[in-house]
Amino acid sequence: MNFSELGLCDELSQAVADLGYTAPTPIQEKSIPYVLMGRDILGSAQTGTGKTASFTLPMIEILASGRAKARLPRSLILAPTRELAAQVADSFEKFSTYHKLSMALLIGGVSFADQNAALSKGVDVLIATPGRLLDHFERGKVLLTDVKVLVIDEADRMLDMGFIPDVERIVGLLPPLRQTLFFSATLSDDIKKLSDKFVSNPKVIEVAPPASTADTVAQHLTWTTPKSKREALRSLLQSEDVKNAVIFCNRKRDISTLVTSLKRHDFSAVALHGDMTQSARLEALQSFKNGEVPLMIASDVAARGLDIAGLSHVFNFDVPSNAEDYVHRIGRTGRAGKSGRAFTIAAGDDDRKYVSAIEKLIGKAIPLTDGDTAPAKTSAARSEKPSGKASKSASGTASKSASGSATKSSSDETAKKAENGRGRGKSRKSSEAHPGELAPPPDCKGNTLHDTGHVPAFLLR
Repeated sequence: MNFSELGLCDELSQAVADLGYTAPTPIQEKSIPYVLMGRDILGSAQTGTGKTASFTLPMIEILASGRAKARLPRSLILAPTRELAAQVADSFEKFSTYHKLSMALLIGGVSFADQNAALSKGVDVLIATPGRLLDHFERGKVLLTDVKVLVIDEADRMLDMGFIPDVERIVGLLPPLRQTLFFSATLSDDIKKLSDKFVSNPKVIEVAPPASTADTVAQHLTWTTPKSKREALRSLLQSEDVKNAVIFCNRKRDISTLVTSLKRHDFSAVALHGDMTQSARLEALQSFKNGEVPLMIASDVAARGLDIAGLSHVFNFDVPSNAEDYVHRIGRTGRAGKSGRAFTIAAGDDDRKYVSAIEKLIGKAIPLTDGDTAPAKTSAARSEKPSGKASKSASGTASKSASGSATKSSSDETAKKAENGRGRGKSRKSSEAHPGELAPPPDCKGNTLHDTGHVPAFLLR
């Protein structure tokens, strides 16, 4: 099937062909005909499946006839983040090459004056984040009573970020007779309940299992210790054929630390997170897209709405605490049918829980990297206390456990020696007698720590 068979005009079909697209994706094939019919849509598709074009293309067709009035946009697209809003705006510009449609992008970090100037001329398509749109409305710079088509994109992300009250207020300013296109990465019970407030008798379109990962992304998991995560990341960057990569951190404060660390080891990297000014974010993103900098360290603000053609790798420096964020992160690679690779670095008990939740969500285990083994969930060492009788027995009565012939007096004497020698390296011979035990960990400078007579708990998690 080609795009013209979906009911799109020749100009749109030509614009799509000029961009190198030959056939619609499943979400586009199922959504576009119903949007052109004027139906409300409740749609779900995993990231990287062409969801943006599934509503931008038919909207251009619908808006081709008619004329915009000053401060009265004819259509409205709400997006949760600046990056996603900018991506939608970019799609409109590319697809409307043969149409004379005006557009305004209302996002934070950009001059109000420039945005007001665009609104005053009248726009066919208004793309905005909820907060900035309400700022303009309260200043009397935009009216929403002429909106014919409303798009709520990434509704699940809107819910996570606490934007739903703003969205509800905005929808209350729109005319009740309108077409609403409601899209979400997943159609959970909460999302379906939320959609009832906005759509009327919608056509439900779901082209992929909830929160599934694309087959084009090869996933890998590596276990390490919290202090060795940066070293593990550098090792992966050196061993992999990395053309360009996004590296995700859970906390914004860790991003600058990681950027500094990578630069110290001769890697070129930029940061991208919500605390940066819009100009700084655009500059960092542009240098990354242009290939000037191959690595971008980002928070989840970039997990959705970041579309980098041919992104070769995604690295989760931190395992996401929200399992669905994992799907969106690794969905930055392996897009448009191309292959990609995603690596997740895990360390500690919390990460074990997060990885378990992710694997349950995606319905499969994440393969371990070559030579890596997952830490055991239970062990004799973890079941015993690191001090007292259990510690004495572990460090001083190995021979008794092996043969079963030691007397009680010799056991007590051995345990007493082990207790007296703990902390001065006298139990090292005992630990070496157990090849299954972990070696003493290195400190932050790479020096070997002295054996304390037992394995630190964080190394056994």
